[in-house]
Amino acid sequence: MGDISTFLPFILMFVVVYFFMIAPQMKRQKQEKKFAAELKRGDRVITKSGMHGKVLELNDSDASCVIETLAGKIKFDKSAISMEMSKKLNPSADSKK
Repeated sequence: MGDISTFLPFILMFVVVYFFMIAPQMKRQKQEKKFAAELKRGDRVITKSGMHGKVLELNDSDASCVIETLAGKIKFDKSAISMEMSKKLNPSADSKK
């Protein structure tokens, strides 16, 4: 009984850290991966650096995409596209109904 009660605070601390930090981060990573996989030609996107553009080409072999901006065409890594900002530009089909 005494051994369990000494480890109980550590176990509780781990559970709290898991549910408030680790689980939400894993969920966010899955959402970002899904977002990058669902990108298609013609989607309007914003990069994490703030550049706005439209997806022209997608290259799955090196996980990159070509984005057309007012300055021209630029090649970006798919991970450089901001999921939160881009979702504001492209409302989902669920919100249109």
